[in-house]
Amino acid sequence: MTKFLAIILLSCFCQVAFAQSEAVGIFQNHGDIGKPKKAGASSYDATTQTYSIKGGGDNIWFNRDEFHYLYNKIKGDFILTANFEFVGAKGNGHRKIGWMIRESADEAAASINAVVHGDGLTVMQWRPLRGAYMRDPQDEIFYAKKTVFQVVQLERNGKKVIMRVANWGEPLQEVGSHDMPDLPDAVLAGLFISSHDPEVTEEARVWNVRIDKPVPSNYHPNPQIQKTLATNQGIMGCRLETMTVLDGKRKVIRESTGRFEAPNWMPDGKKLLFNEGGSLHTIPVTGGTPEKLNTGTVSRNNNDHGISFNKKLLAISSSREGSTGGGSAVYVLPLSGGTPKLVTEQTPSYWHGWAPNSKEVTIVGQRNGSKIYNLYRADINTGKEVPLTQNTSGHVDGPEYSPDGKYIYYNANPTGTMQVWRMKPDGSGKEQITFDENHNWFPHISPDGKWIAYISFPTDIDPNAHPSYQRVTLRLMPTSGGTSKVIAYLYGGQGTINVNSWSPDSKSISFVSNSEIAEK
Repeated sequence: MTKFLAIILLSCFCQVAFAQSEAVGIFQNHGDIGKPKKAGASSYDATTQTYSIKGGGDNIWFNRDEFHYLYNKIKGDFILTANFEFVGAKGNGHRKIGWMIRESADEAAASINAVVHGDGLTVMQWRPLRGAYMRDPQDEIFYAKKTVFQVVQLERNGKKVIMRVANWGEPLQEVGSHDMPDLPDAVLAGLFISSHDPEVTEEARVWNVRIDKPVPSNYHPNPQIQKTLATNQGIMGCRLETMTVLDGKRKVIRESTGRFEAPNWMPDGKKLLFNEGGSLHTIPVTGGTPEKLNTGTVSRNNNDHGISFNKKLLAISSSREGSTGGGSAVYVLPLSGGTPKLVTEQTPSYWHGWAPNSKEVTIVGQRNGSKIYNLYRADINTGKEVPLTQNTSGHVDGPEYSPDGKYIYYNANPTGTMQVWRMKPDGSGKEQITFDENHNWFPHISPDGKWIAYISFPTDIDPNAHPSYQRVTLRLMPTSGGTSKVIAYLYGGQGTINVNSWSPDSKSISFVSNSEIAEK
């Protein structure tokens, strides 16, 4: 009997190991938990970067669970975000999809789950210890609305786990949080589905799947400074993404364990331009090997660069060797590469926009010893500057022309909250465009002139700053006025969308999100 039992256990172990041996997208493991009567399955469409997850199972409840699980083993803190959608309108009202954090693949394991049911019931539920019973309502937090939320986020922050939800276009709303002190540092985390009916297999589509690992508060975005810190926390990785703005579907086209920033969409619509390591590079929008752009001896380029309206010139910002004032200067060169021509004698100067005549640029700079940044218009041939703002306090940034040349859009915080503004090209007629509690930066106007895309920082940052590694959103609003909507939820900030990254057809944008610290 003992030998027979050992053979059975070995057979079961092998079946589980085989079921979890093939990676699916970013997930290294997948399989059924709790031996549901109907087997589940997972697949990944690399073209659309969409997951299909199928599963049966009696329930995820009481002291054991039955479901299909697609997961990784992750240590420490992390943020899980994705869009979910059931396939098929019919099904048990209590079929479940969402994110799950679990101590093991044991059917009775301790876990905490962000759950959206087929009938719209939205809850955060948990089993505090292995084999313990989930109790209703003691071990659940219910969300007030009853709607099938599309965006689901689950964040682990120390011992606390936080659930947030939204329908696409809306800000994330917190369902609740709960401490899970007995979960180990290394846990299983991933997507799940359960049919709530042993005789049925349910299916869901999941897209915009992101696993982000936030950094400590003392993390520094400069790799050289970061290496000198006593904690030596490593360098934060990046993703280069594209997104169709009308449905929010995103694609990762490049990932790196290093830092790169601020894509521009090239005029042919086939490539992106971005900065990394002081140089500029192009890459196909479908992904591939980056190619370095020739910028001559100007080799300390930062994330402020962009393409002229006539599609012939490139403006760049780079630390200037030998400058008495220090900091960044603005240059122009042929878009195909070549020898840059200096535009700004005074530093620091950061490029942010081209005039439609392709003969002038808008810049952000400090002048005459002032520590306050102001906005200027500069002639690329003569270097002559015209001041557009005369701030004595606060901060202004991101000046960018509308394609018709009627306005310069920018961000400013005269009231203490950073908001989007616009003015006439001569600096007159300043008017505020956004009005909310967020800190809104870097308005970018679509080539057809119909849309403004911008980045929103949380309320707890310095309104003069746009730091890296924050929980930020990208937002879209009509240039004609109206309510903005959220088009992307991500971990990012400085370098995400500092410059205009609209596609030539005004249907997509590109941006950079942060992922996790590279292994040391």
